[in-house]
Amino acid sequence: MPSFLDFERPIAELEGKIEELRHLGDVNDLEIADEVQRLQQRIERLLRQTYGKLTPWQIVQVARHPSRPHCVDYLRELFDGFRTLAGDRLYAEDAAIVGGIGRFRGRSVVVIGQEKGAEIESRMKHNFGMARPEGYRKAQRLMRLADRFGLPVVTLVDTPGAYPGIGAEERGQAEAIARSIETCLSLRVPLVSVVIGEGGSGGAIAIAAANTVLMLQHSIYSVISPEGCASILWRDGDHAREAAEALKLTAEDLRELGVVDTVIEEPLGGAHRAPSDTVALVGDGIADALEALAGMDADALLDHRRRKFLEMGAASLS
Repeated sequence: MPSFLDFERPIAELEGKIEELRHLGDVNDLEIADEVQRLQQRIERLLRQTYGKLTPWQIVQVARHPSRPHCVDYLRELFDGFRTLAGDRLYAEDAAIVGGIGRFRGRSVVVIGQEKGAEIESRMKHNFGMARPEGYRKAQRLMRLADRFGLPVVTLVDTPGAYPGIGAEERGQAEAIARSIETCLSLRVPLVSVVIGEGGSGGAIAIAAANTVLMLQHSIYSVISPEGCASILWRDGDHAREAAEALKLTAEDLRELGVVDTVIEEPLGGAHRAPSDTVALVGDGIADALEALAGMDADALLDHRRRKFLEMGAASLS
């Protein structure tokens, strides 16, 4: 059964009626095609109306939808012959970050992504996409590997944020994130990042300080979660809706601010309604971004990336 968000209830009711009609048609041999078509047209109209005016808080809910395609889905469908490279060679393996080498449309690349997990077992394994220091150090190792062999880097961002546990802090979480950002900015190969769900705080930018940043239409990217912001400013998580409005965390807001370069339009009703179509659209976006960077030499790539983020800082101060 599909999982419906609160604001999708009218759509869920119509889809439930279609299922009932199909069941009755199978049992009683009734002709239901016209009625099903009429209901499907109503669903499409409702989807267009609903998704054409989503609030920032509703977009947060869509970005967190459990049926959105995850990092492993992109790895499986977009990258041929993907081989996982595990461990940071310093402490341990961190399954919250998945990385390795594969071929993207005939081109060898290094891919690094944050994986939340789909069901409870895999969510526990991947720590809900919240990486520890060893995860970011693994990402650094893979980026340096790509740099050494002249391979483009593609990163897939989907995390609520870096893991805030005591053990992670003891092992240098802040230092690991800072070093990961530094590694991104020092690469002499193309770096393309895609925000596919949640882009939470330093945990996201640690692998997203890229030449080109793409963002799915109903994903989010912010310095803090709305709940975290509300708990700090209002001392009350119930103000998450107001925080979502204030944070300017939607794809359109961030494109206007110059934080992301391209917004990838999602299928009608969000990525969770058409995962395979969404993956294909992201693949096209990555291909276009890599093609645009292909003619730049190492010095130009490095300068392009650094200027990009320096200009963001200048804009925020003006």
